[in-house]
Amino acid sequence: MHLPFFIARRYLFAGKSHNVINIISAISGIAMAVGTAALIIILSIYNGFDALVKTMLTSVEPDLAVVPATGKFFTPEGDAYDWLYDRKEVKNICTVLQDNVLVEYDGRQSTALVKGVDPIYEAESPITEYVTGGTFFLKTGERRYAAVGERFADSMGIRHSFIEDLKLYYPDRFARFSAINPMSAVNTATVWPSCEFAVSGDIDSKLIIVARDVMEELLGAEGEVSSVEVRFVDGTPVIKQLKIKKELASRLGPEFRVLDRSEQNPEVYGMLRYEKLAVYLIMIFIVLILGFSIFGSLRMLIIEKDEDIATLRAMGATPSTIRRVFTLEGWLITVTGMLAGLALGVALCLLQQHFGFIRMPGNYIVDAYPVILDWRDILVSALSISALGYLIALIPSRQIEFATF
Repeated sequence: MHLPFFIARRYLFAGKSHNVINIISAISGIAMAVGTAALIIILSIYNGFDALVKTMLTSVEPDLAVVPATGKFFTPEGDAYDWLYDRKEVKNICTVLQDNVLVEYDGRQSTALVKGVDPIYEAESPITEYVTGGTFFLKTGERRYAAVGERFADSMGIRHSFIEDLKLYYPDRFARFSAINPMSAVNTATVWPSCEFAVSGDIDSKLIIVARDVMEELLGAEGEVSSVEVRFVDGTPVIKQLKIKKELASRLGPEFRVLDRSEQNPEVYGMLRYEKLAVYLIMIFIVLILGFSIFGSLRMLIIEKDEDIATLRAMGATPSTIRRVFTLEGWLITVTGMLAGLALGVALCLLQQHFGFIRMPGNYIVDAYPVILDWRDILVSALSISALGYLIALIPSRQIEFATF
């Protein structure tokens, strides 16, 4: 193995005339460098947007949510919650009562997901960071208010500065329907908009936040909740969170489910994973196409080194040894370009992270393109490109014996 590698390295790095083959080999290496840098940069940008989406979702999604295995509502009681309150990793525990509700505003009607929250949520929720108009509060004296998703507010013409109230309607679970007076079987509640918030398009188009007693009155579910939300102290290790989740689920029993963020919103988190895989595969395919320039340069190099091959055969080199020389030659071109591309891609990502010199167009929630370098992306990219380069170099090298002897 040492001899083929030594000869391949001499072919690549020793002083040579600047003929067409050398120029093509240099272009092939540059192409691999550009492809590798593009792969690292695009994956890092995707990581930035992925983290941005997840950060925004934390304003409405807790780290853990306890929900009933069957049915909609339950009463949160038992030793499991006492145990949970004693965990130093737990920042706060909020009770939530939510359901889809008919909303009427100034003659317009639509359905929305109305989330009733307790005072702990109101005091400590990160939703306040995403308020675009008004102030986040849910009660002043006897008057009750609502925080409305910006897109839903736009579709209904809702503004916190208007005096018009929001009317909420929900079927009375315990009343009998009357054809003469159908509204007798419907519970109603009135709230006033206090603010609009913008988290993400999907959330903003359907979510309204109110005090929990509003939903208790509307749903006829006094003392009941639809979920218990748990938020951990910032910086709590993921392993510790998973351990608490497992222990809590064990203490609550099969009547309840304990969901982490990905389980609370499997569509969004699944989409994020599959999108990144799709981006990776597309970029690897582009790198593969760029890598075929190595195939051409290696074929031409084999023809140019015909005399060297004959000399090696005369000295006793086997066909497999000669094939390894040119396979390693092509692989070295790939690796050299890949290492240069990794250095370039990492450097550009670090510059964007620290200085944000590439700005986001329009009025977005961040000023510059978000970039997050992940060592796993660098490792997977390096291994993938190295393997592709080796396979591409292997194809022309395997034909030397038939073409030459």
